[in-house]
Parts: sequence; structure tokens; C-alpha cells
Amino acid sequence: MTPQTPIRIVIVDDHAMLRKGLGVFLMSYPDLKLIGEASNGKEALAICADKQPDVVLMDLMMPIMDGITAITHLRRDFPDMQVIALTSFGEERMIKAALEAGAISYLFKKISGDDLATAIRAANEGIATYASEVTDILLQSLHQPKSFSEDLTAREREVLALIIKGQGNNEIAAALTISISTTKSHVSSVLAKLGVVSRTEAIVMVLGHNLDLGAFYVP
Repeated sequence: MTPQTPIRIVIVDDHAMLRKGLGVFLMSYPDLKLIGEASNGKEALAICADKQPDVVLMDLMMPIMDGITAITHLRRDFPDMQVIALTSFGEERMIKAALEAGAISYLFKKISGDDLATAIRAANEGIATYASEVTDILLQSLHQPKSFSEDLTAREREVLALIIKGQGNNEIAAALTISISTTKSHVSSVLAKLGVVSRTEAIVMVLGHNLDLGAFYVP
């Protein structure tokens, strides 16, 4: 059996001790490999262009160039490179800005090592991970005034609410007692009606436009 190629990671944070700690953490997982570090967004752009990592762990508040600006550039120039926002800030505007810039996941620095490793692996597969507090903020936004969700059916709003909770097709199907094929059809319809191509974009739209799905929320 051919050994699995490690996921190549760059850490971007202006605190050297945090970078060192994350580097030590990564060494304990054979499928994760640290290939570079940067102390600000400008350094990150140069290192990522040179090293071509699979996943970038990006702080948001840094001198010279902030993380959100760096994420925007990286996603534009290297669309296959996934960026995880790893921060201490949980303000709605920061979450919205990071997701709109192209971060696949939004996590807090207090996350456990195993959970971060899981999120890195998920990001490498194109799967988003959000801290529970971020999910709470997204769900709270569902109760704001309606803007342009009128085209969604009641069932599609239920599906979207479950997407916001981070549930996959199997979980949605089980929650709504519908088949997987029906679930996939509803998800595709929701994305099409919102004019987006991914679940992450749908979440960003909910956060940015305050869609009212509260009446159809499935606990």
C-alpha cells in the first residue's frame, strides 16, 4: 500500500509562540505536514506562492496585511488552496468578511488539537467546518427580516436551515424523513434559487442578507 501523502500546511499568525505551538501539534499527526510559516498576510502570499500548500491556517488580525485581504488574494490566485480562518474574533462582520473572502472554515484558537486536525482534513477535501459559536450566529440571522427567500418552498427552507447547521445529505434526509435522492434534489434547488454553487456560499448569503427561515427551522 502506498503511504498517504501528507496534507501540506502553512501557518499564518503574528504570534511566534502560537506558530511554534501549532507546529509542534502538527508533528503529532503523520498525515499533516508543516511546510511554512508567516507572520502577516504579505509574507503569507509569498510563502504560499513558493510552497503551494494544500491548507493554510490564517489568523485575521495581523500587521502589514490582515488575514482577510490575504485570503482574498490566495483564493483568487490559487483556487485549489484551502484557507481556514483560525482566529480569536467572533464578530459577525469578521465571520462574514472571512467567508466572503473565500475561507472554507471559521474556527477559534481555543479549538482542540484533534478537532483542528479533523477540520484540516475536511478542508483538504473541500468540506467546511465552523465553530459552534459561528453556527449559532448563522442560525440567529435566520430570524431577521426576510429579503429575497420568497422563492424557496417551505421544505427548501427546512433544508437550508439544516445546511446552516452543517448537516450533510444523509443527516438532512434522516431529519426530514425523506430519501437521499429527494434531499439532493432539494439541496440543488435551494442553491439554484439562491444563485450560489456551494453550501458555503449559501451560508454566506444567509449571513449577509438576513434571510428569514426561522418559521421553518428544524431543531
